[in-house]
Amino acid sequence: MSERRFSLGIDFGTESARALLVDTATGEELSTEVFVYPHGVMDRQLPDGTRLEPDWALQHPQDYLDALRETVPAVLRQAKVKAEQVIGIGIDFTSCTMLPIDQAGQPLCLHPELKRRPHAWVKLWKHHAAEPEANRLKQVAEERGEEWLKYYGGKISSEWLVPKIMQILAEDPEIYGRADQFIEAGDWIVLRLTGKLVRSSCHAGYKAIWQKGVGYPSKEFFKALDPRLENLVEEKLRGEVVPIGQKAGELTPEMAKLTGLVPGTPVAVSVIDAHVGVPATTVDGPGKMALIMGTSTCHMVVSERRLAIEGISGVVEDGILPGYFGYEAGQAAVGDIFAWFIRNGVPPVYHEEAKRRGVDLHALLEEKAAALRPGQSGLLALDWWNGCRSVLIDYDLSGLLIGATLSTTAEEIYRALIESTAFGTRVIVDTFVRGGVAVDEFYACGGLTRNRMLMQIYADVLGKEIKVARSELAGALGAAMYGAVAAGKAAGGYDSIREAIRHMAHLRDESFRPIPEHMRIYDQILAEYRRLYDYFGRGENQVMKLLRRLRSGH
Repeated sequence: MSERRFSLGIDFGTESARALLVDTATGEELSTEVFVYPHGVMDRQLPDGTRLEPDWALQHPQDYLDALRETVPAVLRQAKVKAEQVIGIGIDFTSCTMLPIDQAGQPLCLHPELKRRPHAWVKLWKHHAAEPEANRLKQVAEERGEEWLKYYGGKISSEWLVPKIMQILAEDPEIYGRADQFIEAGDWIVLRLTGKLVRSSCHAGYKAIWQKGVGYPSKEFFKALDPRLENLVEEKLRGEVVPIGQKAGELTPEMAKLTGLVPGTPVAVSVIDAHVGVPATTVDGPGKMALIMGTSTCHMVVSERRLAIEGISGVVEDGILPGYFGYEAGQAAVGDIFAWFIRNGVPPVYHEEAKRRGVDLHALLEEKAAALRPGQSGLLALDWWNGCRSVLIDYDLSGLLIGATLSTTAEEIYRALIESTAFGTRVIVDTFVRGGVAVDEFYACGGLTRNRMLMQIYADVLGKEIKVARSELAGALGAAMYGAVAAGKAAGGYDSIREAIRHMAHLRDESFRPIPEHMRIYDQILAEYRRLYDYFGRGENQVMKLLRRLRSGH
């Protein structure tokens, strides 16, 4: 019997990184290890106490390297697997998470003289302080009639690479000048692992306005944004853009020593964390939407056609699966909304009951909220507590709860917040369908799929069955699948991601089917959700933006 082969997936999330060791023949998950970032999300101050402005979200790049050092040896040790049996490494990362680096690939924030400069640090995906720059980018693109704009929903998000670079240039031009490159954190990890600067087509396509066969926007466009940006691509976005599913390079001796792996182990091109979850849900072609459900939710679907769809985060050829145009949309906060409510909105009596019963607050509220029938709370919410990514692409919008009375309970609010995120997903799905992209089946993965009440609500609101990935670590599994593809069939992996899907991805036995009576009630509530959505989101009432300006002191 031949020796078993394994691939390693490393999933860099918002709060932590997770390594997963997977049998390439069967998809069996042997061991996993989580590393919680010591510095977490820095949204109030830098490590030395330097205060940050509102809407900032930074991270410490050393946390990522420490994650590699801690997690990879741990999974090998737990599984009792020899390093020689690991044939490939896959990386996924939140995106756009970007950082400025020097010529040696060193993050600028690690230079002692720059550690107090916020723009020298990693800007996490949910850094939204570049909204003015994103608005400026949209305005210039519209004035110039840039063709690519319509394939990004008509507006570029403040989360993306170019607005973040523009903010650096506007607020700290010295940091801009000292940066040899601006790079996605996922590509930076690959650079550290292999010594090669390889830019992922996934990161570049969805977050940096790069298109296959075309490249980045023109020098003339960047000059129109700011004359100092004319040569941005040539000067600070250098490096070959390589398709996902390819090998980026091989593990260096230095990083082999750090991780306990073998030098020369193939490393795959980095993939966005949401996108890498698609193959892990078994999605392999058009008409099948993958819901990547976590702190935020991404809605991923592929098509044989490239169409301009309102509010999408992008349509990129080969961006999700080779041979198709991959569409991404999303909600800027989902799990984050529920976590916010748990932290700030639950009365002490619930904490006491949870402690007495030995359960966490999420489980307690899920139990209580599940006992409510649709509509029983009398509440309706808008899910914009972190702005609206799709379809409005407006981060100046905020959350709304309507219908509350003096008898409203915590579980009623909790359920209404969950329902609001399901309604937001329904709006996104309907926008795709109206635009000509088929969405016939739903597949889900991510931490929120453990909440059975939530999944049933989504099935009821969407009116379709939702199938769920067996793996609870879909991001890391998808990354490991790409690691197996980077290794190739001759080494015990696969020559395509579709082959890897057939062998390594599996679904749970249980799925969630809509309940007709619930569907009828939710259709009524959804109609009111849409009215509120348009009223507050499409300009008729600007109160959310006024309150945001007043909060900021403007």
